[in-house]
Amino acid sequence: MEPSHKDAETAAAAAAVAAADPRGASSSSGVVVQVREKKGPLRAAIPYMPFPVAVICLFLNTFVPGLGTFVSAFTVLCGARTDLPDRHVCCVFWLNIAAALIQVLTAIVMVGWIMSIFWGMDMVILAISQGYKEQGIPQQL
Repeated sequence: MEPSHKDAETAAAAAAVAAADPRGASSSSGVVVQVREKKGPLRAAIPYMPFPVAVICLFLNTFVPGLGTFVSAFTVLCGARTDLPDRHVCCVFWLNIAAALIQVLTAIVMVGWIMSIFWGMDMVILAISQGYKEQGIPQQL
């Protein structure tokens, strides 16, 4: 079996990097790269809730798809922060209601149920990260 064209290109690139740096380290040593997640409007509308509320929403989403997302929509009306600071509270509320509706309607083909569980997990992750920020602890998620 002969090596493919891509394997040859990869090997050539690795040899060029090794030749450029006699210590064998990559050319990006010492460079800090920051990666930022770009969230869509539905994902950015997930509210930062207190941890117990987020766990309850995860539980609800696990057994009744969309119910936890529906409950989380009302936390926005109660002052929960989201990643959409430039949008009005009512708009963010309706985005969460739309996400809950999508989860309910697509639960029949399992897509909504899986989406609902992941949505609940995101709620818990956001609650944990919010707790770290409030306490001034460096986040390690």
